Parts: sequence; C-alpha cells; structure tokens
Amino acid sequence: MKHSIFQSPKLLVLLPLLASAVACNARYSNAAFHLPRDGNPVRGKEAFAELGCTGCHYVSGANPADSEARPGLIVLGGTVDRKMTDAYLVTHVLDPANGITPPSQARIATAGQPRMPAFADRITVRQLTDIVAFLQSHYQLRPMPPETWYQ
Repeated sequence: MKHSIFQSPKLLVLLPLLASAVACNARYSNAAFHLPRDGNPVRGKEAFAELGCTGCHYVSGANPADSEARPGLIVLGGTVDRKMTDAYLVTHVLDPANGITPPSQARIATAGQPRMPAFADRITVRQLTDIVAFLQSHYQLRPMPPETWYQ
C-alpha cells in the first residue's frame, strides 16, 4: 500500500507553519495587497465629497476651476517620488493615526489624535475601492533623471 506524503502527521503540522511564514513575508510587499481593479474614479470623487473628505483635503488636479488649495487643507495627489500603493491609501483612510509623524502631528492632530475620523465603520468596500481609484488617478510618479539611474 502506497503512503502519500499528505497523510503524514508531521507534514500536517508543518504545512500551517509554512503557510503562515509565507503570509508573514507577503505582509511587507507592495504587491501583496491591492483592491479590485474595477474602482471608478468618477464614483470615487463623488464618495470623497459625500463622506466629507473635501472639508479637510484638496486633491491636486481634481477640480480644474480651483487652481490652489485653501489654506489649512491637506493636499493629496500631485507629483510623488514613490508610487502610492493601494495598501498605503487604504491604511490611511481606515486608520488615520497610522504613521503620524511628529512634524505633521501639530497640523493634522488634536491632543495626539488625528482630526480625521477612522472610516472602518463608515465606508463600504465599493466606496473605498472607488476613492482609492480616484486618488490614484491624481498622483503622478516623478520621472527619475538619468543621472540617478542605477546600472
């Protein structure tokens, strides 16, 4: 009678450990998390306004009539040195306190807490997917000048 390796009790104990080790490494990869690709920037802009985001945020290029953000608004979008990942944007929508640095604390926090409410209980997955698509459409990656290219 043949004995399958999947029937081994030792392997059954090791498989979950191996799977968790692989999953832990995926946590830190930019490619590990992404939202569905069907996000709609137009619906995202509408959800951004409906949820009150425009009260504190200005999205660069979203409203051509508004050439500049009002003072005090936090500017999103524009030219960046690193690609904004879905994971980064989702994290900051659902948990705004994540990664608040001391220099920005005074501007965006009151008594050490972000002024922006956490949206984990206030937003649908569809709204989140669409808002991320909207924001992603307003970030442009700064091209690297040839003198900084790696060989």
